[in-house]
Amino acid sequence: MLLILGGYLALGGFYLVVMPLALFFWMNRRWHFMGKIERFAVYGMVFFFFPGMILFAPFLNLRLSGQGEV
Repeated sequence: MLLILGGYLALGGFYLVVMPLALFFWMNRRWHFMGKIERFAVYGMVFFFFPGMILFAPFLNLRLSGQGEV
């Protein structure tokens, strides 16, 4: 029973925490250099990992750094 519960927790943590964070940071690093196929794959993963992305969206600031304050 503990093994099954641990498996569910591990899969849930991977789905809701690990992959969305990895995807956020991948998009932040590669946004302006992605090719068409890579962008299509990233959009598909955003759709697949949407619940986890929603959890972290309010806490992450992925805006581009500009030239300074105007």
